[in-house]
Amino acid sequence: MFGGVFDSDAIDKSIKEKETLTQASNFWDNHEEAEKVMSQIRKLKNRVEPWREILKEFDDLETMYDLAEESKDSADEEEVRNMYSALKEKFDKQNILNLLSGEVDQNNAFLTVHSGAGGTEACDWAYMLSRMYLRWAERHGFKTEIVDQLEAEGGIKSITIQIIGDYVYGYLKGEGGIHRLVRISPFDANARRHTSFASVYVYPVLDDTITVDIKPEDLRVDTYRAGGKGGQHVNKTDSAVRFTHIPTGIVVACQTERSQIMNRQICMNMLKARLYEYYREEKEKENSKFAAEKKDISFGSQIRSYVFCPYTMVKDHRTKFNVGNIQGVMDGDLDEFMNAYLIAKWKGLPLDSSSDEDDE
Repeated sequence: MFGGVFDSDAIDKSIKEKETLTQASNFWDNHEEAEKVMSQIRKLKNRVEPWREILKEFDDLETMYDLAEESKDSADEEEVRNMYSALKEKFDKQNILNLLSGEVDQNNAFLTVHSGAGGTEACDWAYMLSRMYLRWAERHGFKTEIVDQLEAEGGIKSITIQIIGDYVYGYLKGEGGIHRLVRISPFDANARRHTSFASVYVYPVLDDTITVDIKPEDLRVDTYRAGGKGGQHVNKTDSAVRFTHIPTGIVVACQTERSQIMNRQICMNMLKARLYEYYREEKEKENSKFAAEKKDISFGSQIRSYVFCPYTMVKDHRTKFNVGNIQGVMDGDLDEFMNAYLIAKWKGLPLDSSSDEDDE
């Protein structure tokens, strides 16, 4: 039915099987398991129903086209053009969503930005990147929460943001890596051009359908007083929490909540997300994301460059996609970069940024 995009018959069969389970009199006795089944049904329906709607609208477009051909009426022709544009936009969006079929692509995500080489300039760059992703989330109507933030002169040393919405992780998963900024530094009295770096890491927020085992003996827990904004209570109690996973060296921290218990829960969710990515990449022998964390945040390892001077351009070194509207990108217009990455990955194209030429 869908031209090989996916097996709709198999999906319909799976939906019917799961809907049969919901008709059992004791289905809601185990509320947690019942919610899992209902979630699976919703996800399966979301894969086929939009395509059926697109096919129906395509039939309507064909009918309208035939009428316009017969009438030769300019108003009918204009309606055909409008219908085509709306349908193409819907098709393109659904086609990208169809690429987000991974186990956790529909999940929320944690996004962390660390400043790298460049001192105050790099801290400002880390702040600019965090603002860019917050604006991207705002454009899509996603909810955001700053989980942890370490401020520094001129900007931030690091920040972790939880972004909540449909397919957030699927969209953001290609954003992990080193991001390079080239501009005339506002912190340089001689107005010289500077190059700065920041790293971005993206991890899925795991739901109850995915289990990550963490042994108590593998975990070191530190508590401390939260810094920065947050009120007197935050700053006077040891509410901030830091978890260190000893076998992998992964560290997560949270100071956003006034309650240490709540910060511990958020820390555990972040750690599970990080470990899920780590073990998945290790299993697939594709350690690019986690390996990026061990690289120097400096020259030679960037996935994307943002050039403000001597020209304006944002270029992804993996997909070679680039745009000149750098202000639009910094205001969160990132969808074309994300789509280019997803399409290249789906096509099996090489996504090694080191093969690209330097644009400075």
